[in-house]
Amino acid sequence: MSTEFASKVFALVDATDAAGFSRLFTPQGRMRFANNEPMTGPEEIEAGVGGFFGTIKGLRHTIIHEWHHGSDAIFEEMVDYYRLDGETVTIPAVTIWRVDDDGLIDDFRVYFDLAPLFA
Repeated sequence: MSTEFASKVFALVDATDAAGFSRLFTPQGRMRFANNEPMTGPEEIEAGVGGFFGTIKGLRHTIIHEWHHGSDAIFEEMVDYYRLDGETVTIPAVTIWRVDDDGLIDDFRVYFDLAPLFA
């Protein structure tokens, strides 16, 4: 697992590029976002992430710590969310993912409290 791959993942998310982000997943890749039900496969992930992107003006991740072990990666981050009302909310988060032998994501999880974003 390379930091270069992590930079690509977060750059696509911060660019609100749901299509580009979804192409990083295996055909059966799963994504769990906060306490929502998991999404499976690039099409479902693109639709779900794209839907979320439609609720905000944008976002930016700042990585605080990262850990890599084989095909697993864990990131502690602060995420600035730019709300549609012009306000900015910063929320701590943890992102975890695993890639397969081809370097595609087969499990992706983001843990954070969405409540401040929509308060």
